[in-house]
Amino acid sequence: MPWRLDIAVQTPAHAALGDLLSYASAEPVPPGTLVRVPLGKREVLGVVWNEPVSLAGAEPGMALKPVGAALDALAPLGEAWRDLVAFAARYYQRSIGEIALAALPPQLRDLSTTQLARRLKRKTAAGPVAETAESANLIALSAEQAAALVRIEAETGTFLLVGSTGSGKTEVYLRCVADLLARDPEAQALVMVPEINLTPQLEARFKARFGDEAVVSLHSGMTNPQRLASWLAAHSGAARIVLGTRMAVFASIPGLKLIVVDEEHDPSYKQQEGARYSARDLAVWRGQREKAKVILGSATPSLESWHQSRPAEGDDPGGRYVRLAMPSRIGAGELPAVRLVDMNLQPPKTVISAALLDAIGQRIARGEQSMIFLNRRGYAPVLACGDCGWKSECPHCSAYRVFHKIDRTLRCHHCGFTERVPRACPACGNPDIAPVGRGTERLEEHLAELFAGVKHPDGSAVPGPVRIARIDADSTKKQGALESQLAAVHAGEVDVLVGTQMIAKGHDFRRITLVAAVNPDGALFSSDFRAPERLFSLLMQSAGRAGRDAAYLAAQGAKAEMWIQTHHAQHPLFMALRRHDYASFAQQQLDERRAAGMPPFAFQALLRADAREQPVAQGFLNTAADQAEALPGADLVTRYPAVPLAIQRVANVERAQMLIESPSRAALQRLLAGWQPLLHELRRTPEGKGVIRWLVDVDPHSI
Repeated sequence: MPWRLDIAVQTPAHAALGDLLSYASAEPVPPGTLVRVPLGKREVLGVVWNEPVSLAGAEPGMALKPVGAALDALAPLGEAWRDLVAFAARYYQRSIGEIALAALPPQLRDLSTTQLARRLKRKTAAGPVAETAESANLIALSAEQAAALVRIEAETGTFLLVGSTGSGKTEVYLRCVADLLARDPEAQALVMVPEINLTPQLEARFKARFGDEAVVSLHSGMTNPQRLASWLAAHSGAARIVLGTRMAVFASIPGLKLIVVDEEHDPSYKQQEGARYSARDLAVWRGQREKAKVILGSATPSLESWHQSRPAEGDDPGGRYVRLAMPSRIGAGELPAVRLVDMNLQPPKTVISAALLDAIGQRIARGEQSMIFLNRRGYAPVLACGDCGWKSECPHCSAYRVFHKIDRTLRCHHCGFTERVPRACPACGNPDIAPVGRGTERLEEHLAELFAGVKHPDGSAVPGPVRIARIDADSTKKQGALESQLAAVHAGEVDVLVGTQMIAKGHDFRRITLVAAVNPDGALFSSDFRAPERLFSLLMQSAGRAGRDAAYLAAQGAKAEMWIQTHHAQHPLFMALRRHDYASFAQQQLDERRAAGMPPFAFQALLRADAREQPVAQGFLNTAADQAEALPGADLVTRYPAVPLAIQRVANVERAQMLIESPSRAALQRLLAGWQPLLHELRRTPEGKGVIRWLVDVDPHSI
């Protein structure tokens, strides 16, 4: 067999086998071709990564295993796609094979060449895409939308579209895609959203505009056959528009000319297991590599993106992104007035203040809807005994199990351990154990009690008692549950909607005129420096759900309001929120981070270790830090002492982490790359004995 093929396969994360494995082939196989190869006792799917190397006349060396069947009915994965995977692997400290194979639809691993060929025959080539009757030409653009489109058309690179909630960002995306597809018959677009539950409404809008055949979705909620069909349509060019969550950033899209990242600030774009990549950051890199325009859209951009879009000033050349502003709402009322309720002035144990209760009641009387936001699901965060102090701790985690009243269980939201609620305190036998704190389930019950005697006024369209609904991860577990609940809200069949952050993002509720956050204070004093940024974004996004239909507000004679119940009514974050002043909040946060040497003015990574005992995990990390001292550039990188995670034990595994920080991204990357072989070797030493796993998290989102 005269050819050597270097192939990326999905090897175990810490097997230290290297990025590529070599195999022998009788024929030269082009890079990007999918092949089956032997690995141990299995046959696995791999990707030919480089140009084949001729072995003719070479000195005989170690015998290479022969490559198996090539899936050559499928066009090879392009060089740009392989460059993206290689960059992600290098930057996020993983193997090429791990990234590459995770990016492919799982069903590809099981299909024979014949089965794949049969699948491909069902696919049709890409054709011209015309807008349907709901044409963009029939929708009048605002001056701000038109100005943004002119800039996007005329300039290149990455754009940060800062548009307030209801300003029409989605219409800008639709127009940009329409212009691209009309101009270039081979072009494709990638549109990303942060969460699965936001894809149906976006998919509906794109299909209404461009037709069903032009649009495919890619997200983890799809079945394997669905994912394969979408991936093949994108890879072949038959699908002109790919909609998806973070995983879609790795889709094979050979004609890619435009990438849209909606709600670019959302933490969901950061993968939290395996290869911990940021899909937003990779989208920007991919756009640069493939000369595709990138639009990052948000009402509350991440501070990194805001900083990267700063205008030039004095000696500062400015950022790399083009900032486009759309501060005005379209077809919506003014941004809701923000009302702060000082809970220090309320009676003890007040959950819903009298003023807020009255405001909700007024909405119910007028047939309007209210939304109550509490970012904690379950009935109560903990069940406790007042006699002996017992609390519902999880036996496997350093966290409490949450009380879920609806099925009378105590459930750990970290490891999943679930038990029935005990009849009495397990420690002292006291039968009077009670819930402490509130989750969405308990808040829903409390509101039902408060409004039990309230009915819609005579002559209203919906006579009868007040209707309260809850949307969170527990109430939407069943297939189709989220869609049916959202449909009920849109149809006006709900008076008060209670939920977690699931309801705060992206949804276009036309009849909601009041939004309330009942307990947002926890993030104000978090040890995580990103917590205020996330809270401000979440509250501003929540406020954006109110007053989205100006005609409805006018007909009702109503004004939209955002209520915040807090014990810190004078906090600067709330002061900026009252003015809907993201710019001043961002500036204050950036000034603090600059002074403290934190991102985006520094670059961070976490080295994590898991073990059965905390000292073992920390010992591994501290030894690794000592060994890194001799690496090139170590003097430019600060390594802090190892500490336990905030939730230090999950599923009986102790977790520790070490923060690594540098003012130079290059120096940090150089150290991490040099550290990898040392960490693999350290795992085999006495210091590594007992370590279950270790990982590197580059640009972590939570510390």
